[in-house]
This record gives sequence, C-alpha cells and structure tokens, in this order.
Amino acid sequence: MTEAIVVETDFVPEILPPNLPDEACETDIATIPLASEPHLPDWQPEIPQSYLQLSGDELRERIRAARKQLGERLLILGHHYQRDDIIEFADFRGDSFKLAQQAADNSAAEYIIFCGVHFMAESADILTTPEQTVILPNLAAGCSMADMAQPEDVYDAWDDLSELVDTERVIPITYMNSAASLKAFVGKHGGAVCTSSNATAVLEWAFEHGDQVLFFPDQHLGRNTGKRLGIDPATETAVWSPRKVNGGLTEQRIRDSKILLWQGHCSVHIRFRTEQIAKAREEHPGVRVVVHPECPEPVVDAADADGSTEFIINYVRNGPPGAYAVGTEINLVHRLNEEVQSDGKTAFCLDPVVCPCATMYRIHPAYLAWVTESLVAGRVVNPIRVDDETREWARVALDRMLAIT
Repeated sequence: MTEAIVVETDFVPEILPPNLPDEACETDIATIPLASEPHLPDWQPEIPQSYLQLSGDELRERIRAARKQLGERLLILGHHYQRDDIIEFADFRGDSFKLAQQAADNSAAEYIIFCGVHFMAESADILTTPEQTVILPNLAAGCSMADMAQPEDVYDAWDDLSELVDTERVIPITYMNSAASLKAFVGKHGGAVCTSSNATAVLEWAFEHGDQVLFFPDQHLGRNTGKRLGIDPATETAVWSPRKVNGGLTEQRIRDSKILLWQGHCSVHIRFRTEQIAKAREEHPGVRVVVHPECPEPVVDAADADGSTEFIINYVRNGPPGAYAVGTEINLVHRLNEEVQSDGKTAFCLDPVVCPCATMYRIHPAYLAWVTESLVAGRVVNPIRVDDETREWARVALDRMLAIT
C-alpha cells in the first residue's frame, strides 16, 4: 500500500467556555445536512463544501463504501456519548480509556478514527504504535472540562504549592479527561491518571504515597471520591481557582486540605439537580436513580447509585424490571432504554432539557465521511500526534494507573 499523505491544517480548536449555554443543547438529534447545523460556524471549517448538503442517507452510503474499501486497515471507535448516526459505524463503543485500549489491542489497523473528543484521541495515540495513525474527524470536538485545566495554570499552581507545602508529599492526580501534557505532568511528578471507574483505588494509592492530593480537572469527581474514602468535603477539601493567588485560598486552608480540587466540571453533568431526582421519585414511585460521579455532591448523595458510564449501563442492564432515572448524557440513555425495554425496564434522563454533550455532537457524519474518503484517496486529514517526550511521561502516568487497578 502507498503511504498516505498527511494533509496539514491551520485550524486551531477554540478553548471552550466553562459553561456551555443552553443554546448549545441540541434537542433534535436526527441527522440533518451539515450546512443546517446551527453551530457549524464554531466547527472545523476546512471540510470541503461538497459535504455540506449531503443527507443522512447519502452520508451513510458513502461512509459504508469507504469502510469497505479500507477493510481491516481502518478501526472506528465510538464513545458512549456519541450520536446514533456515528455509533452505527463504530467497531467498538465504550468510555474513553476502554476505547484507547481497544486501539492499542488492534495493532493490525493502520488508521484509527476516534469518534470522541480531542483528549481521547490523544490517549489512543499514546497507547498505540508509531506506525498507527489516530484521526479525530472534527478538530473542534474538544472538551470544556479538559479546557478548564490549562497546562500553564496547573504548572503555576504547582509552583505556588511548592512555596507553601512539601510537594514531594503532594500527589497530582489527573482525570482521564485532560490534555496529554497534563498526563505527562503527573507522570513526571509521581502521580497517576484516573478514570471514573477507578478513581477510588487511585486516590487510596495516592494517600499511601503522600499526604495531600492535587486533583484535576473535575472537582465533583474528586469531591465525591474523597467523600467515599471518608474525607470531609467541607473541612478536608478546598477548590483551587486558577489564576488567583494561591488558588484563592488562605495558606492555612491549603495546608489543612487533604484534597485540593481544581475548579472544573462537566457541562453536561453539572445540569443535574436534586429537584429532578425528587420529581422522578414523585412521578415514578419505586424508580431507581443512578448518576455519574461527575454530578454535584448533593445529586450523588440523593441517588441510589453512582458510577462510570460502564457502571450505569450494567446497573440498568442487570437490575430488576422497572423505571430507571439516569443522570448522564442523553445519547447513552436513549440507547440504553431501547436495549432494556424488552426486559420490562424503562430508562429516562433526569434532565428535562435533554442536553447531549455539545462537543461530542460535533462529530457529524459529514466529518466521518470526509476523513474516511480521504483515507481511500491516500490522504490523512486531522491526525492526532503526541510528541515523544509527552508520550513517554503520559504513558508513565497511565501505566501507574493500570498497575494500581
């Protein structure tokens, strides 16, 4: 096979706002031509004009044809939060780390199209071989939570901490939802990566090796996990506000906190409220409520169970017949409901606005058609490459996590 030509791009993804507005919520998740998408001006503009007016059926036919030509050379990965018109083409679906592992386990694939967001594609590139190429269909598919922890802000926070405490006893832990450069940072400084599935085990490990944890970028996962370990959120954790002197905290508060929580959150999971849970219980007596640990502490406390996307799926799949109110992204809930209805179960989303992940939604089938057809033509568009030093140290942090769990 002739080696594909890498197509250079001038597009630089925006840093997403910390609170995506309600207008970013797409309540109609049927396939419409890319040109009709209301938020297209914020998406990667370099896609050829010929893709803008194609219907869902036309795009489906073209993606299938391109996939057939590429055969086993191509692996398509789809995150649980992806829209249905993308998931139908996925060879595997799962959470971010599970999919990165699938990429690493499929060494025969030359090209891996990661239908997720930027940090996920970076993780896949870190775990795969140099001979494989990871592609993100739309470079504008970022993650607002990951963007809340800008590397320079984290480095500055570490410098501030070093003047107040012994950072040899501070263990930095980064959630999987972070830039590769921050995974490398924690690798260099004796820390590890965590997922929502193994955050408890990783925090336990951290306190075996240090006295204090700097946890980023999601404050809610850090707070809820710490609480599970008996750490009082009110007195033993504190929120570090980037770009404020000492995170906006007093020196004493910093020293007294077992976990310093970065001021970050998920724009989807922050929407869930205890009022929604109360309403679900009123309208569906006996309903079981399960939420993601990225939700605020009161929501997690009010739920019957909380856990990762995989946990949520298994909680509903393996539970008894009845109603399940789910606090996570709507595409996952919608597919889960369709799957379990024949077992006498109903799964519905707690959020009445029904808001999917606005950035995940940017992987429109037109972008998937563009990158697959480009591969057929011998061109690679939107490759994700992590530099060698970052890759090395990020891999250290990921390997530590795997050793812990």
